[in-house]
Amino acid sequence: MAPPTNERALDVLPKDAKQALAEDNYDDCTACRVTGSAAFVGLGIYSYYSGMSNLRKQEKIIMQSPTKYKMASRQLGVATISASLIGMGIWRAFN
Repeated sequence: MAPPTNERALDVLPKDAKQALAEDNYDDCTACRVTGSAAFVGLGIYSYYSGMSNLRKQEKIIMQSPTKYKMASRQLGVATISASLIGMGIWRAFN
């Protein structure tokens, strides 16, 4: 015989709370969007320039190292991280 189930106990949110969450249309203020998107875009630009600068400074050491990850793969990594941060900033501005 199956144990009795209490549907009310399984209902995490009461009906009025579910309705309130469904009707909630939270929207950031313009200043919050501008600040957030500027922070992400700025961080992306900074990470690109500082990352590429550090790679240029360490190029001789990197090329002499026994690792298979030479300059091209490291530059791709820096560019990918930077592009992701800039993309997050653009997404933050419009969503």
